[in-house]
Amino acid sequence: MQTISNLHQPSDMAFLVWSMIKVIAAFSVVMVTVAMLTLMERKVSAWMQDRLGPNRVGPGGLGQPLADGIKNILKEETNPAEANRVFFTLAPMLSIIPALVTFAVIPFAAPLPTRWGVIPMIVADLPVGILFLLAFSSLGVYGIVLAGWASSNKYALLGGLRAGAQMISYEIALGLSLMSLFFVVGNVGLPEIVYKQQQMNLWFALPFSVSFFFFWISCFAETNRLPFDLPEAESELVTGYHTEYSAMKFSMFFIAEYAHVLTVSALMATLFLGGWDIPGYGGDDMLGFGADGRWIGAQPAIWKTIVSFGFFTAKTFFFILIFMLVRWTVPRFRYDQVMDLGWKIMLPAALVAVVVTGATVLGLDSAGEPFVQVAPDGTRGAITLFGGLVLTAVNGVMLFLVMWLMDRGRVLSGTGSMDEKRIHAQHLARRRAEQMRQRLTTPGSAVR
Repeated sequence: MQTISNLHQPSDMAFLVWSMIKVIAAFSVVMVTVAMLTLMERKVSAWMQDRLGPNRVGPGGLGQPLADGIKNILKEETNPAEANRVFFTLAPMLSIIPALVTFAVIPFAAPLPTRWGVIPMIVADLPVGILFLLAFSSLGVYGIVLAGWASSNKYALLGGLRAGAQMISYEIALGLSLMSLFFVVGNVGLPEIVYKQQQMNLWFALPFSVSFFFFWISCFAETNRLPFDLPEAESELVTGYHTEYSAMKFSMFFIAEYAHVLTVSALMATLFLGGWDIPGYGGDDMLGFGADGRWIGAQPAIWKTIVSFGFFTAKTFFFILIFMLVRWTVPRFRYDQVMDLGWKIMLPAALVAVVVTGATVLGLDSAGEPFVQVAPDGTRGAITLFGGLVLTAVNGVMLFLVMWLMDRGRVLSGTGSMDEKRIHAQHLARRRAEQMRQRLTTPGSAVR
């Protein structure tokens, strides 16, 4: 068995070869997974609606994604006469490329020990991984806006404008929801975030439950999934920004959507569910090689890489399944509700969560219970379990208050359902009674 003493980084040639292998493997797996997700969603919707779903092409309908791909390739493409040909063709590319590139910075398994060195299971281990991911994922909206504008279609243009407004509303809340996590971890590298959760023996979904909740909602809006699919609302905009598209150009928008769903699901699993961490087992707590070339963490092993990849896949598909269940459960929000939720609740609440988290950490440090262990040389260490539990309690209270406010019609106009309608009716009745009282008490007023 390989020992830690002879672990070493791969040579430049080995690094280049393994990088090419990881790029090809990751791209192939993502594309195949995206194709199968279309079948999975149709099967899930069929199960929820008590019907069969695709079952004719291949065993159990497994060949349906291939049949759909062949159909889209062979279909005739329509090009509107008034459309801008260059941007009309460029828009689907601008949508699909960011969705595929962002997966490169997500670690999907424990490092793999080989005879050529220890290979990190991440395509591009960038020190600013999460910032790279957020920046590139937000570029996808340009493809949608460009598609709406270049189509020379009013419905498509409205869909593109809605996508831009929705992105602005939720991109800010999405970024703020992660600020608390970054402040505590002190790093924006995704492998470091996974390692911090392993050291604390507590996934960030609990101590940062408010951030987790806001980030999850923002991901629904970022991917244009129900109940935030206003850019492609069929009842209002025909099919929205891709009304004029057909064949493979039309298909590329949906490939980008499912690829984005896969990426944000993997990102949520990494940020809040420990990534490839095996729950209850400390033998996979490893980070990689430090700046001094020494190995940080437990000893890598091939079986750990395989098992950790399985756990990462299970966590990712859990979020994907939630995306699909919500689509066939929750109705579409009104446009004013979407804007109110982003600007009136999520933005101020995310700011409050950052302040409260900082105050909690400062309070623990002042009370002699440091939230983060500090080495004698001043370097930041692991987050203490006690600090994580305290932050879990604080975030639990904040999450309860946020969810209580969101569904009571106090801030979001139109979301109070029957309670809000009853309150509105009572307000109108009191107003009319007051007007009638003023007419009766005013001298010379005529009352019919």
